[in-house]
Amino acid sequence: MLAGFGEDHGLPRHQAIALGRCLGGGMGQGLVCGAVSGALLILGLLPPGEPQDETRCRQEALMRGAQFREEFSRRRGSLLCRDLLGVDISTPEGRRQAVEQEMFSKLCPALVGEAAAILEEVLSEGAEATPQRPAAETTR
Repeated sequence: MLAGFGEDHGLPRHQAIALGRCLGGGMGQGLVCGAVSGALLILGLLPPGEPQDETRCRQEALMRGAQFREEFSRRRGSLLCRDLLGVDISTPEGRRQAVEQEMFSKLCPALVGEAAAILEEVLSEGAEATPQRPAAETTR
């Protein structure tokens, strides 16, 4: 998520990749899905504002973040990796099951894709609501 959307919002790709390293697998503990965490971090980059506008920027980011979380939860039933995968990867047994069933290579890419689609929707809606900012790129 960070690498896919970061450059469009001022985050160099190498930094985006580095920042996202610990998010996968719900921070490796089955917590909030890494794709969700990455999308929320991207939303925190918007809108770019001056330091004196931090309150406005924070409020807008929280509003967009809530919109993203609600839609992802509606589509997938949860924000938590362990619920999305159906196994608790914070345990050796759960991690082994996830690896054996190839969840990280089969299920996770679909979750990332859905998170990206929702993020694009939220970014597009925000761009329409504030025409002074250019619309988000819609092709990935």
